[in-house]
Amino acid sequence: MGLDTSDDAAVYKMNDDLAIIHTVDFFTPIVDDPYTFGQIAACNALSDIYAMGGNPILALNVVAFPEELVESVLPDVLKGGADKVTEAGAVVGGGHSIKSPEPIYGLSVLGEISIKKIMTNAGAKPGDVLLLTKPIGIGVATTAMKAGMLDKETELLAVKTMSTLNREASQAAVQIGVNAITDVTGFGLLGHAFEMAEASKVTLRLKAEAIPVLSGVEELAAMGILPAGLYHNKKYLKGKVSISSEVSETLVDLAFDPQTSGGLLISVSEDKAPLLLKLLKENSVKDVAVIGKVVEPQNYSIILE
Repeated sequence: MGLDTSDDAAVYKMNDDLAIIHTVDFFTPIVDDPYTFGQIAACNALSDIYAMGGNPILALNVVAFPEELVESVLPDVLKGGADKVTEAGAVVGGGHSIKSPEPIYGLSVLGEISIKKIMTNAGAKPGDVLLLTKPIGIGVATTAMKAGMLDKETELLAVKTMSTLNREASQAAVQIGVNAITDVTGFGLLGHAFEMAEASKVTLRLKAEAIPVLSGVEELAAMGILPAGLYHNKKYLKGKVSISSEVSETLVDLAFDPQTSGGLLISVSEDKAPLLLKLLKENSVKDVAVIGKVVEPQNYSIILE
């Protein structure tokens, strides 16, 4: 698997039983604390492996940093990343660094998976139930954080959400056997849902009021505290998404909100959905919610109602 379906990682077949998964992800700081930034960046990169149903085994650091921060800040960033990789059961095997006027950090991650257990974003079927495993609103929260307008409680919740691995959610999806899966990151919920719908040749009907939103974020979005990426996502999806006039402008904005280390969007057959929900909640995926269903292809790939 490569570029054809906009899947989360490349998958290379080694033999009839085993494949390797390879991905890379990096970005500039979204929080002030270096250690926390490292954790979030690593969690975000590892998520691509989980979104394919795999297990991460090896990671390499990707670093671009100002020379004056190499000794004072970079070690904490690397420690945050390494600790999250260790939590995932993988190892950091080195990496590469260059000088840069702005700090950048992330990981190139290698994973493994059984050929029979590969999950993609291209298998959603009409009649499937759609689940989302983390709340949205991270982009709004980090924008407010940078402006000094985010209260401590919401900040802690946002950081916890971003630094939580998608491992348990992925393992539950593999165990139950789902039809399609992807992680929700920079293109927002609607962007990644659109990729799933296009790859699967179906339409996804999403219930706006059912989508979990990070506590405290709706008020910020209503105030107009919105990240630039949200507007880019709206521009990209213009004419591709049908949005009911009954959905509030705030919820529409949040549906386009770019996420960092967001949850998994899962398409699962209706008969398996209750067992998957039960398994997810038993494995501490407490925010999981049913947010819609898959239907036969219609005029729009996504219907938000």
